[in-house]
Amino acid sequence: MAAVHAALKEFYLLGQDRFLEKYGFGRASNYLIRDPESGLWADSKAIAGVALGFQFQGEQPLRASDFSGGVQTVVRKLTSLGFEVIPSEEIAGKNWKRSEVELIVSDYVAMLMCELGGQHYNKAAHRRVLLSSLPGRSSGSVEFKHCNISAVMIELGFPYITGYQPRFNFQRNLLVDVVSEHVEKQVQLDHLALAAVERPAAGIKRPDFNNVLASPPTTQERNALKEPQPNYFRAPIQRDYLAREERNRSLGLAGEIFALDFERWRLCNAGVNQLAERVAHVSVTQGDGLGYDIHSFEPDGSDRFIEVKTTSFGERTPFFVSTNEVQFARANEAAFRLYRLFDFRQSPRLFELAGPIERHCRLDATTYRASFV
Repeated sequence: MAAVHAALKEFYLLGQDRFLEKYGFGRASNYLIRDPESGLWADSKAIAGVALGFQFQGEQPLRASDFSGGVQTVVRKLTSLGFEVIPSEEIAGKNWKRSEVELIVSDYVAMLMCELGGQHYNKAAHRRVLLSSLPGRSSGSVEFKHCNISAVMIELGFPYITGYQPRFNFQRNLLVDVVSEHVEKQVQLDHLALAAVERPAAGIKRPDFNNVLASPPTTQERNALKEPQPNYFRAPIQRDYLAREERNRSLGLAGEIFALDFERWRLCNAGVNQLAERVAHVSVTQGDGLGYDIHSFEPDGSDRFIEVKTTSFGERTPFFVSTNEVQFARANEAAFRLYRLFDFRQSPRLFELAGPIERHCRLDATTYRASFV
């Protein structure tokens, strides 16, 4: 038994790929063994072969071609020693263990800090390294879990990694707990997130409006897995970074100017240049208490009232609306449009939400935080 524990420890320290390469084994096609200390799954045949080398000092570990790794040999021996061994295809259907969640959350936070700090990183390379420590998990399941983590980050008031669109059906209690613990420990993440949301924004020079429009995000059902839920949810952080970004005046103004230019371009393209000349930036000329930022027009001359919400982050980033904006949208259902600008600093895109805001988003009753859940 001690030899198996020693082999599992080396597997954990080296990672799957390096361990298998060192001892000449391929990935397990049938059975995996669980390390009782780390909770991770390892290739059963490789562990058995290496353990024999540890057990008999001076002997070389068995190579893959030296023995069979089936039920009657490796599986029977390892289970007789008290280890859990199961078919590899069952892992994908099992809930993630805490040790697995710890690994993937740590990897996610590392990538997010790179992104917030403007440092280049490679998602595929990160995923390959992570998979080497998560035998039995597929590339698709790892990517899906990253998207689950994005959903938790949003709930905690953090931006999420570009490309990992939030998915809200997950092991709620476990994932929220682990993500919360990790972000509380990362002082650097706090500094990077705060710097990212408070950084002044510059206007976009010569934007290509032909490629700006995007489709609105579809809403998602929260807790689709029907798992037991906590009685309450309390974000452990002291700052809501998304609310901080909402108060970034330079970003808001840059987004409004972008939307203003887009409106003029849209009307000129429709052949109504005289209307394009009448588009007004009313939040600047009349103040920001009207319930909208831009007074524009439809090609037939009817009004279009536009409220602009801008983020540097992804399309599913929640935004905040005022009571006045919500009421104005309801009272001017046919003419109101909310323009949501996203990825503003990198490659600005926008989608529009027509009519009452709650028709498209879930509005928090106290903060009017609008999210696509």
